[in-house]
Amino acid sequence: MNLKTQLNLYKPQNYSPGRSKLVIGLWMLVSLVVFESGWFPVLGLKRILLRAFGASIGTGVIIKPQVKIKFPWKLQVGSYSWIGEKVWIDNLVPVTIGAHCCISQGAYLCCGNHQYSKPTFDLITQPIELKQGVWLAAQSMIAPGTTVEEHCVVTAGSVLSGSTEPYTVYRGNPAVKIRMRKIN
Repeated sequence: MNLKTQLNLYKPQNYSPGRSKLVIGLWMLVSLVVFESGWFPVLGLKRILLRAFGASIGTGVIIKPQVKIKFPWKLQVGSYSWIGEKVWIDNLVPVTIGAHCCISQGAYLCCGNHQYSKPTFDLITQPIELKQGVWLAAQSMIAPGTTVEEHCVVTAGSVLSGSTEPYTVYRGNPAVKIRMRKIN
């Protein structure tokens, strides 16, 4: 079989962003000014704006500068979670972040991929779930369809795909279990 990639034939099949082009455009403007910029320090307003665009945001959530969120209406963040500088939540489909999670600088949560075996490079989407107490260290990457169980740690620069065990530390590319997490 001699299939060749033909991106000119790409169509996002049955995918829908879940809002009108007007709402998406308005979100993109708000995102650029308030979230993706490095100078907007008002945390309370960030939470209010995310809620106004349909996100479920818990109490005391901290969102640092230069954070990129694709679609807030597909985002749920539990209370007292932290989202660090330059985090990208590429949530084409739902991303759920539990309470007391820490997503460190430059982490990437990716909900989309492509079917590389088809010439049309079809879009594949899967949700991501981070359960309570998860820490994604700096520059870590979470792949589509991943569930990170309670109080797991994904170390700096690691790439995690699939599911984990609770209270476990994962490292590497691909990330593998290296030890249990003990919280004293």
